[in-house]
Amino acid sequence: MRMDVAQVLHMKGGTTETSYSNSSLFQQKVISSTKPIREDAITCFCRETNPRNLAIADLGCASGPNTFFLSFDLIETVEKLCRELNQEAPEYMIFLNDLPSNDFNTIFKSLESFKQKLSKEVVGETGPCYITGVPGSFYGRILPTKYLHFVHSSYSLHWMSQVHK
Repeated sequence: MRMDVAQVLHMKGGTTETSYSNSSLFQQKVISSTKPIREDAITCFCRETNPRNLAIADLGCASGPNTFFLSFDLIETVEKLCRELNQEAPEYMIFLNDLPSNDFNTIFKSLESFKQKLSKEVVGETGPCYITGVPGSFYGRILPTKYLHFVHSSYSLHWMSQVHK
């Protein structure tokens, strides 16, 4: 009997004590440790291209506080750079990808608090931010060709057992 990894392996949804949302501090520390690399990458890209819109994908976003951790950091970095360069901030398109069994409902319920955090903690008004959930395995195509500017994956690529086609 062959089991489909995408159907069997997933994070525990919700906000209970044993949910991924409440037991992912280690993953947050790893994401934090890579912040300088992400900042350099997004800064170089924005300096070179001055994009009017910025499409960001988080592969394996899970649900809980870490879901928006990456997006917040990237937007904060871009907004700071735009102010330094006296440029208009781009529109942000955030694509949160995970398996269909992910707790996307918890993510969507926390969108308003994420946007409030942006308006409170990022100095000045940010560019518009559009967020969507993209359920599916990244073994196949999940977004159009040449659509993304920045793709991030933390603790999901190690599950790869085949090469993308």
